[in-house]
Amino acid sequence: MMAEKKEPESQLSGQEAETLNGQADDIKTDSNGQTTEEDVEEVGDALYPLTIHLPHEPNEIHVMVSSQEQVHELRQSIIELPAAFQYSCFHLEHASERINDFIQISDVNGLGPDSEIRLVEDPYTEKEARIHVIRIRDLVGAAGDRTDTLHGVLPGVSLFDSVTTSSKDADNVQASAYDFDAPAKPSTLIPEEEEPAPKTVKSIALSPWNPPPYYLRQKGHLLYLLITTNEGEQHQITSHVGGFYVNKSSNSKFDPSPRAAPKGHSAHSLLTLLGDISPSFAESFDQLLQYNNRKDPLATFQMTNAIPAAPWLVPSQSSSLCAHTSDITRTQEGYLISGVDNTDTLRDWNEEFQSARELPKETVQDRVFRERFISKLFADYADAATRGAILVARGEVTPLNPTEGRDAQIFVYNNVFFSFGADGVGTFTSEGGDDAARVATGKDVNGVRMVNQLDIDGLYSPATVVVDYLGKRIVGQTVVPGIFKQREPGENSIEYGAVEGKEIVAADERFVATFEKLSKALKVKKHPVWDKDGKRFDLEASVETKGLMGTDGRKYVLDLYRVTPLDVLWLEENSSTEGEKNELEYPHRMTVLRPELVELIRNQKWTEWVNKELARLKQQSQSKPKEEEVGKKEESSSTEEKDVDEDKPKESNEENATIEAEDRIDASEFHFALNPDVYSGQVPQTDAEKEELAADEEDVRNACKYLRESAIPDFVNDIKASDLPFPMDGLSLTKMMHKRGINMRYLGKVVSLCEGPRLLRLQELCLQEMISRAFKHVAGNYLRYLPIPLTSACIAHLLNCLLGSSFNSKPSADIDESLKALYPEADLAFADVTPESLRKEIEAEAVRRFKCTLDSDWYSQVKHLQLLREVSLKLGLQLQAKNFQFTSDSTAPVTTNGVNGHANGDGKKKKKKARDGSPASVASSVGTPSTFTPDDVINIVPVIKDSAPKSAISEEALEGGRHSIMQNNRKIGQELLLESLTLHEQIYGILHPEVARAYSSLAQIYYQLEEKEAAVDLARKAVIVSERTIGVDSAETLLYYLNLGLYVHGSGDSKTALVYVKHALDLWKIIYGSDHPDSITTLNNAAVMLQHMQAYHESRIWFEQALAVCERVMGKQSLQAASLLFQLAQALALDNESKAALGKMRECYNIFLHQLGPDNNNTKEAEMWLEQLTQNAVAIAKRDKDTQARRLRAGIRFPPRNVALGGGGGSVAQPAAAALSQPASDKPDARSIDDLIKFIEGNTAQKKSTKKRTARSGPKTRVGATAA
Repeated sequence: MMAEKKEPESQLSGQEAETLNGQADDIKTDSNGQTTEEDVEEVGDALYPLTIHLPHEPNEIHVMVSSQEQVHELRQSIIELPAAFQYSCFHLEHASERINDFIQISDVNGLGPDSEIRLVEDPYTEKEARIHVIRIRDLVGAAGDRTDTLHGVLPGVSLFDSVTTSSKDADNVQASAYDFDAPAKPSTLIPEEEEPAPKTVKSIALSPWNPPPYYLRQKGHLLYLLITTNEGEQHQITSHVGGFYVNKSSNSKFDPSPRAAPKGHSAHSLLTLLGDISPSFAESFDQLLQYNNRKDPLATFQMTNAIPAAPWLVPSQSSSLCAHTSDITRTQEGYLISGVDNTDTLRDWNEEFQSARELPKETVQDRVFRERFISKLFADYADAATRGAILVARGEVTPLNPTEGRDAQIFVYNNVFFSFGADGVGTFTSEGGDDAARVATGKDVNGVRMVNQLDIDGLYSPATVVVDYLGKRIVGQTVVPGIFKQREPGENSIEYGAVEGKEIVAADERFVATFEKLSKALKVKKHPVWDKDGKRFDLEASVETKGLMGTDGRKYVLDLYRVTPLDVLWLEENSSTEGEKNELEYPHRMTVLRPELVELIRNQKWTEWVNKELARLKQQSQSKPKEEEVGKKEESSSTEEKDVDEDKPKESNEENATIEAEDRIDASEFHFALNPDVYSGQVPQTDAEKEELAADEEDVRNACKYLRESAIPDFVNDIKASDLPFPMDGLSLTKMMHKRGINMRYLGKVVSLCEGPRLLRLQELCLQEMISRAFKHVAGNYLRYLPIPLTSACIAHLLNCLLGSSFNSKPSADIDESLKALYPEADLAFADVTPESLRKEIEAEAVRRFKCTLDSDWYSQVKHLQLLREVSLKLGLQLQAKNFQFTSDSTAPVTTNGVNGHANGDGKKKKKKARDGSPASVASSVGTPSTFTPDDVINIVPVIKDSAPKSAISEEALEGGRHSIMQNNRKIGQELLLESLTLHEQIYGILHPEVARAYSSLAQIYYQLEEKEAAVDLARKAVIVSERTIGVDSAETLLYYLNLGLYVHGSGDSKTALVYVKHALDLWKIIYGSDHPDSITTLNNAAVMLQHMQAYHESRIWFEQALAVCERVMGKQSLQAASLLFQLAQALALDNESKAALGKMRECYNIFLHQLGPDNNNTKEAEMWLEQLTQNAVAIAKRDKDTQARRLRAGIRFPPRNVALGGGGGSVAQPAAAALSQPASDKPDARSIDDLIKFIEGNTAQKKSTKKRTARSGPKTRVGATAA
C-alpha cells in the first residue's frame, strides 16, 4: 500500500513531494483521534491526472495532482520532470484563461480529471533571468563546490549507498565474516570516493560586459553571459526579455546584437541554447542524468527545511570528496541570488513570524498550510541567524554600541538582533555572572520553544536561536518592534514583570488574560511579588518573564528562562556564605527544574487525586453495581498511562476522557501549579503572605525531593532492568535524562547509584559525559577571545593534553609565529596548558558542576576515540579522519578499562589502535610528534539550539493511526498513518529529523502489520534522512540501521540484512566502543539470520560472541547468559559439536537451577535437553567411529550432517527471533525441535517436546526487549 505511494519522479523536488502523494487532507479526526469511514472514502478521489501542453518537444506531459494542491506546487512538479527542465519563466492557462499561481487547484474554474492545461512561456524580467541562470547552472552540473560559512565540510552526507553496494555478491562466509576485536576504524564514517560526474559544459559565467548599459536596458537586455563549451569554444550570450541568443561581442569588443547564421542561435531557455551551440551537450547531459540517478534521490536532494548534519570526521583535503574547483561564478552567485543591491533576500523576520501565527487554523487545510509555512520560516530563520552569528563571532559585523565592553555589544545583521550569552551589563551578577547568563539563554530558547508549541492566541514571542561557536555563545532574536524605542522619563520599557532588575515591577492589566493561559499550560501558579518599596503585585508568570507591548500592538513575551521553580535542595547543598567565596561552588544560581519533571509530578498528583475521588464516590454510592466503578477506574488509569507515555500530554483530551469516565468527578477541582519565584529573594509583608509563600516553598521542596528520591533512582533502575534502552553516547544519555525530567547536573548522583555489572557501563558513560562537558567549558574559556587563525593551534594543543598525553606526555602548542606576531594583544594562555594542568581544571569542573570527584587516574581509563567524538560534537569540530595514535608503545599493556579491576574488551581495542598509528598519520612540524596537529582541525561548525515547534497535526494523525490499529480498525488506521506520513513530509519537507523519526515509527507499525515491503522502504528512508540530518554516526542512525536489518531479514534477504548489522556494529565501535549492552541482542539476531541462511557454523560464531559480550556485561551467572547458552548449545548441536553442546547446556541448566529453582519451566526445559544430549553424545561418538573408518577407506568427504535436515534447523532459532519482534506461532518451533531431536538421536523421537516458546521467552525477552 505504501510502496506504490511515491514514484521517483515526484521525489525529484526537495520541497514538493506532494504531487503524487494525494494529500488526504479531508480526513477529519474527532477529539479521540477516531476517523469516520466516509471521510476516508472521500480521500481516494482527490488525485486525478492532467495533461500539460508544452510549447516545445515532447509537446505534452501528464501529471497527477490533488485538488488540495496550490498551483505553484503544480508548477514545481512540472519543472522537475525531465521533459520540462528547460522552463522556469512561464504561466499556466486553462481554457485560454490565465491561472493565478497562488490559488488551490480546486479553485480553478472547470478544472477536473483529464483537463488540459497549456504552459505559456513568459517574457523574462531581470530577476527571472537570474533565477533561470542559477537553475540551469545547477541542472547541467556547471556549479562548482560551494564553500559555505555555515554547513562545513561534507554537510548532510549519507553512507547508505556505499554500505548497500558493498553487499552485492557476497557468499555466506563473506556475509558472516566480521572481526569482533578489531579496533574502531575512523574511515567507517567517510564515504567512498567516486568517479567525478560527467562534464556537460566548461563554464557558465556572467560576462565582463554585464550589466547592460542604459540604452540597451531600454531595449530589453537583462544580463550578458559567457559560456565555454566542452569543445573549448567561447560564446558571448545576451539574456533578453524574449530569451537567450548568441551575440557578436568578444572579449575586447562590445556588440550585444544577435550573430548571423550559421553561428547565430537563439532560444527561450538557456538549456535549449546550450544544446544548439555545443554538439556534445545532449549526450553528456544524458550521462549526467544517469549518473545522478544511480544514487538514492534522498541522498542527493538539497536540504531546504533543516540544517544538514556536519560530520565530525572528514576526509583529508586532498581527497576527491573535498576537491576545490575553479569556478568564476561562485563569487557572482551572491548577485545572481539576491540582485544588485542585495535586497532580494532581506526579510522582516519578526513581521513574517507574527503574521504566520495569525494565519487561520480552523480547518485541517488551514492548519496544514499554517504549520508548513511556520516550519519553513523557522528553518530559513535558523539558517540566516546562524550565518549572522558566525559573522558576529568572527568580528565581521559592526556593533550598534562600539564603545561598550565586548560582551555587552549588540548587533543587528540581516534583520536579526544579536547579543552575547554573557553577562555584559551585570544583569546576572547576583545569579553567577557569565555562567548564569549563558544558562539563561539556553533555558530561554527552550522556553520560547514551549510557548511556540503551546501556540496561544494573542501571545507572541521573538524567534530565538542560540549558537555556540568557538567558545562564544551568541543569541539571535527577531527584532521586536519598539524594543529599541527611547522611552519617556517615568515610562517603563516593560509592561509586565520585572523592569531593570527586580526593583521595579510592572503589572499591566492588558497582559493578564494571555499570561494566564500561558501559566496554566506551564503549571505556573499565580502569585504575589514585591518591588523594592514592598508594594505587592499579583503576577500570572514568574517575575523574570516579561511582557512587552510592541509598537505593532502585539503582546510579546520575553525572557522565558524561569518558567519552572529553582531546584532549592541543590542550591542549599552547594551555596557558601557570602564571606567565603568557594572555588568549587556551583557556578551559578540558575538551577531550575525541568518542565518534564513538573509534568511528571502533575501526572502523579492527578492519578492520586482521581483515585481519591473515586474512593469517595464509591463510599457515597454503594447502591450502584460495582462493575461500573471498576470499569471507570480502569479507564481512568489507562488515560493516565497514555498521558505519561506522551511527551506533550494533550490536556484537553485527557481531561475529557476522564470526565466521561467519571461523570461525577469534576476535573476542574484538580489544581496543580508551582510558584517559580520562591527562594529568589521575595520579601512578603503580612503574615498571610508569609504563610502562602511558605506553602509554595513546601510544594517546590517536595518537587525537588521527588526528583532525587523517585525520578533519578527510577531512571537508573529502568536501565538496570532493561526497561529503557541503554544509552549509547552523551547525546542519547542527555535526551533520556531530560525526558525523565533529570537535569544533567545530577550526573554525579546517577554515577553514585550505579552498581552491578550492567550499570558499570552506565557509570562509565556518565563519567565520559562529565569529562567531555567539563572539557567543553575549559576549552571555551581559552577559545572565547582568541583570534580565529589561532584557534586550530589551541584546539589541537588542548586535545593533545586531554587524549594524547600517553603518546607524548609533554605536548607543546604549535603556534605559527608569523600569525602570533599579527595579534600582539591575543591571550595565548592555552600555550601554557599541560596535561596535568588540564586534568586539574577538568577535575575542578567535575566537582563544581556535577558534584563528582573523578578517580585519580581517570585519564588513563577514558575511551579515547569515544571521548574525542563527544568533545568534537560538543564544540562543533570537524577533524581529519586518520587512525589517531593515542598511545605510544604498541607492546605496553594497556590499563584495564574498567572499575575495580573489572576489565572489559576495550583494552584490546586500544592496543590494536596503537599498532595502526602509521608514521604518516603522526608526522608533525614540531620535533616530537603529537596525536593532533593544527592541520587536523579542518573546520569548526556552529552548534545550534533553535525554538522551532513540532507539527501538532502530523503527530495527531500518527497517534490516531496507532490508536485505530490497536482497536483493530486496520483500514482507518492505515489511512491515518499514510495521512500522517504525507503531513510530516509536507510540513517539514522530506529531509528533516522529525520526518526520519516518523518514517521509523511507521516502518515499525507496518512491519507488525506484515506489510514488509512498505516497512523496508520506510526504514531505508529513515536511515538516509537520519544520516543527513542527525549525523552518519548518531545513535538514532545506528538504531535505524538495526531496524532496517531486521525488516530486510523479515522480507527474506538475510545477506543484505547482515551488511546493515555489520555497519551498525562498526558504528557502535565508534560511538560507544566495544560491548554495548544492547549489542547482545543484535549479535543474537545476526546469528539467527545466519541460521536462516543455513550457515550453521558461522551462526555459532555469532552466538559465541553474543554470549561473550553478555558475560562481560551482565556477569556469567546471569539469566541472560543462561538463555544465550541455551541457544548456543542448540547452535553447536547443529554444527555437529555434540560434546561442546552438552557442556553449554549443562552450564545453562546449572544457572537456571541456581537462579530459578528446579520447578521453573526454563530449568525443566534445560534438563530435558540435557538428558537428550547426554544419551546421544554416546551414540554419536560410537557411530562416528564406524563412519570415520568407512570414510577413510572410501576416501569420500560426506556433506555435513545438518544438511540432511533440509533446512529444518533453520527454524530452530525462530524463538530467538522474539527479539526480532516476529509474531511466530508456537507450531513451527515445536516441530523444529522434534526434527532436531530426531536428527540427534538418529531415529524417531519417543518424547514429545515441551513448548519451547515459553522456555526461551522467559529469559530471552529481557535481553531482547530493546531490539526494535
